[in-house]
Amino acid sequence: MVSIPEILAIIPGELLGAKRVTSHMSQVTCHKSNVKKNMEEKEIGYKKLIVWQESNELAYQVYLKTKQFPKEEIYGIISQLRRAALSIPTNLVEGTGRQGKRELKQFVNIALGSLAETEYLIDFSLKLGYLNRDSHEELKKLRKKVGSLLWGFYKSL
Repeated sequence: MVSIPEILAIIPGELLGAKRVTSHMSQVTCHKSNVKKNMEEKEIGYKKLIVWQESNELAYQVYLKTKQFPKEEIYGIISQLRRAALSIPTNLVEGTGRQGKRELKQFVNIALGSLAETEYLIDFSLKLGYLNRDSHEELKKLRKKVGSLLWGFYKSL
């Protein structure tokens, strides 16, 4: 793909009107700068949310704890629990990338469903003996914190 500056360099200035080219180039540069700034703000926007930080930690801890699960569960409960836990922060990220509160609220609602699924799978993992009591309590405590934050966030929208 050829960039605009490369195209403009090929065309003689007198055919374009040198003043117009310079003006257009400054607009392109300014536009690119604004787009980059807006993207950087969006990239860090969700990271400022405490609910995202805590749900991200929950997903991370789930990944760490499931490393100890039996290898025959790699396509079973390991996969299901990891996907459910990771779905919480990723839905927050996707929701904050949308255009309005209504869309964000829908993604937070999906995250709440994923949190419920995560809770069930954590309890089921304990029942199967894949999680010890300490790991189970740690995940439950984190899940409860995320649940409170997520519900509060949902109600605020």
